[in-house]
Amino acid sequence: MKAKPNFDFFRTTMPKTRKADFYLGCLEGSVFIDFNYSSKRRIYLCRISFDGFGCCNIDSNDVICLDEQSSKEFVNEIDKDELNQEKMTKLVLALIQLNKSNIWQDALKQYGFI
Repeated sequence: MKAKPNFDFFRTTMPKTRKADFYLGCLEGSVFIDFNYSSKRRIYLCRISFDGFGCCNIDSNDVICLDEQSSKEFVNEIDKDELNQEKMTKLVLALIQLNKSNIWQDALKQYGFI
């Protein structure tokens, strides 16, 4: 298995027209990932945009959330002044793996998410 790239995740904001509870950018701003809370306070991926591919919205009916413990870890981590890249990478890759059938495979491969 090849090594995953250093994603270098960072918190960011988005225009009001792109609503989500949390926003991360990575790979020097080539990828932006939006996350929401479910009604059970679990974190899920709502969209991911890739330079050269566009914005991939994930239908909330098809989305798979992180489990309760991982959701708490995600929120604890994203609230810190400095993100722990190892933890954030583990959590984001877990979410992408859970939902990869709803995300463009060629974009995920090109940017090293799978």
